[in-house]
Amino acid sequence: MYKIVQTNEGVCAPQGFFASGVSAGLKPNNALDMAFIYADTLCDVASVFTTNKMTAAPIRHFRTKGEFQTNFVLINSKNANAMTGKAGIEDIDEILATLPQEVHNPVMSSTGVIGVRLPKEKLIEGAKLFDLSKKEPHKAAQAIMTTDSFAKEISLRVELADGGSFTLGAMAKGAGMINPAMATMLCFITTDADISKEKMQEILDETTKVTFNAASVDGDTSTNDTVMLLTNKKSAAFHEEGFREALHTIMRKLARDMVRDGEGATKLVTYEITGAKNDHEAEVVAKALSDSLLVKTALYGEDPNWGRIASTVGASGVEADESTLKICFEELCVYDRGVNYFDADMEERAAKVMQQSEFTIACDLGIGEGKFTAFGCDLGHEYIKINADYRT
Repeated sequence: MYKIVQTNEGVCAPQGFFASGVSAGLKPNNALDMAFIYADTLCDVASVFTTNKMTAAPIRHFRTKGEFQTNFVLINSKNANAMTGKAGIEDIDEILATLPQEVHNPVMSSTGVIGVRLPKEKLIEGAKLFDLSKKEPHKAAQAIMTTDSFAKEISLRVELADGGSFTLGAMAKGAGMINPAMATMLCFITTDADISKEKMQEILDETTKVTFNAASVDGDTSTNDTVMLLTNKKSAAFHEEGFREALHTIMRKLARDMVRDGEGATKLVTYEITGAKNDHEAEVVAKALSDSLLVKTALYGEDPNWGRIASTVGASGVEADESTLKICFEELCVYDRGVNYFDADMEERAAKVMQQSEFTIACDLGIGEGKFTAFGCDLGHEYIKINADYRT
């Protein structure tokens, strides 16, 4: 079998990967704002991108490459290079052409303000500060942050019974414009597992559905959402079940971190839907709850208004009925198949649940076997303040 062990080396945890962050002058006060991931051998790449039709230039540039390998990812914050037309792609080519000779088929990823051309000169000069021998994953994770309040990293080693092992490391950013079609999120995952590109893409697609695509902060989908998974196969080891579990653990942790770090958020809420007609209908309900402004504001006010939960379930369009519906706040059942348990004592107990920074709202539709779990947060005054002043 296998054992999964957590390490603290981020994207540099797998053999042959290097990363760091520098200040190119995009953020004030000399803050880190430009990062790289470098591999000393070429890597296969699996990817998932935004569903937004206004796709940013870095994603369009990536897609022009067709089948390829790379050993370098350049990431900048503060500027999304979205809605910049053909010039946005030309800017990427110009920047990437200045990178060191050790770099092959580089790709770029960006996050920040939409509709502004990249400050090419700053990025070109910033790239000159890169030291490809550095293993500074924490600096890289900090450099890609925008409105994030903390860096998001994780690395895991999968130890096999035959003595072999392989490692996965990751960093991500995301706090706002987070919707269940990914988010204003960038995620970069490195591994030395000896996995084929086809299998890697298959597992990434499946895992995205139940992690990043199950996360919501504000119901908006970004132009730049990106997940890249790179493997250099240096470990010469692979175990499919172990890889799937490790990747799911990594992506679920990062997705929950993004929701926990939602702009102005004070609650991380898990919406656990069971008893739906099928898994798809469970997913529809879970995402309706995680997106609902009425539910989000009730969470912020720590008001156990279960009526908003019931109303959102009913409005989602799936098969549902009040005679089969059950609603619980953690272990407290407030409504059970037509019976309302929400008296003064129950309200007080449920309010205490909602005062926690993390909790679960569970809905059993009592219709079938479908299930899905989504992640959401509350919505309060700070979210409005952050986004009203975002460009300034």
